[in-house]
Amino acid sequence: MSAKPSCDEFDPNNLRVEQALEQIHQNITPLVDTIELPLMQVHNHVLAQDIRSPLNVPAYTNSAMDGYALRAADLPAEGNVTLDMIGTAYAGTPFNHAVQGGQCVRIMTGAKLPDGADTVIMQEHASADGDRITFAAAHNEGQNVRHPGEDIAVDEVVLKQGQRLQAAELGLLASLGVPQIKVRRKLKVAFFSTGDELRPVGEALEEGQIYDSNRYTLFGMLRQLDVEILDLGVIRDVPEAIEAAFEQAADQADAVITSGGVSVGEADYVKQTLDKLGEVSFWKIAMKPGKPLAFGRVKQAWFFGLPGNPVSVMATFYQFALPALRHLMGETAEPPLTFQVPCSEALKKRAGRTDFQRGILHRDEQGKLTVSAAGMQASHILSGMSRANCFIILPLEADNIEAGTLVEVQPFRGLM
Repeated sequence: MSAKPSCDEFDPNNLRVEQALEQIHQNITPLVDTIELPLMQVHNHVLAQDIRSPLNVPAYTNSAMDGYALRAADLPAEGNVTLDMIGTAYAGTPFNHAVQGGQCVRIMTGAKLPDGADTVIMQEHASADGDRITFAAAHNEGQNVRHPGEDIAVDEVVLKQGQRLQAAELGLLASLGVPQIKVRRKLKVAFFSTGDELRPVGEALEEGQIYDSNRYTLFGMLRQLDVEILDLGVIRDVPEAIEAAFEQAADQADAVITSGGVSVGEADYVKQTLDKLGEVSFWKIAMKPGKPLAFGRVKQAWFFGLPGNPVSVMATFYQFALPALRHLMGETAEPPLTFQVPCSEALKKRAGRTDFQRGILHRDEQGKLTVSAAGMQASHILSGMSRANCFIILPLEADNIEAGTLVEVQPFRGLM
């Protein structure tokens, strides 16, 4: 029998996760600023143009193996044939004579196929006696030969606008001889924490105070995204200080992220400051952890007000701020990878909110993937987030989960 949602879990006014994501996506317009950079400087930038190949890859017919280039017409239907080796073709140093009937050429991987030859026999499938090379039957015409444009054809679009440039993309561009390209400029993100109880790391704590961990978590996630970071530190709960921090952040950054100060019942001057400087929506999201969330604009900067609890900060950043920042920087990003695996233990859940429980994805004794909870699921327990390697996503309408049930998981590695 389904458990009745508690007042804490169910609120018809809460936005569903997908509704909040859609509203954020519809509001944000990607930056249009571009820069042209040398190839060695574009790693992790977002491509601002389609890249068309200026040449065929491969550019010429070449060998896929170390072996012997010959005419398929010389290969026997059965038995063996012995051919005269008339030279050697190296990568970068072609053999500049034609192969005639009864002849073959020693060839290295990547070397240009000599005129007249149409097939390459691997060296392991040949027997050499000086310059006399013997081949058996059962070979096919054209084997082990790479043809021009087989990988990439001239004028083919090889990379599309909006793609993030990683190691493979840099190598691909280099293989095409592209020296520099147009990319989006790096996104500038400012962030700070609010709260009189917060103290920077390194200072002594007084009674009732805690260290500010959220800034370090945000710094790590933003650093992984590879944006320009402006850290404004811990801002006291003083109207003038809050307003000054928002002013500075909005003047210098494309996006502003805060943690704490957006829950119902918190200091009214936070909302007043944001209303004065921009247009911000305060939402309650039907998710756990991370119910309170603010989104909007402060001056010309986009604003994300995340909850104060450490795990809630990470959950809301991954689910809302991260895809929004990727969209803002012009990246065409696929939704995070999710898939279903059996849960090895029972999970507590009340209907009414989408749960993002912290999980440990691992292989069981039979080598099959399974997932278990990473300890206690309270939103202040950051150690569980450290142990976890995935979110276990339990849908809004779900109740308690029995052991063995298939659940959806979202690996952390697929998020960044």
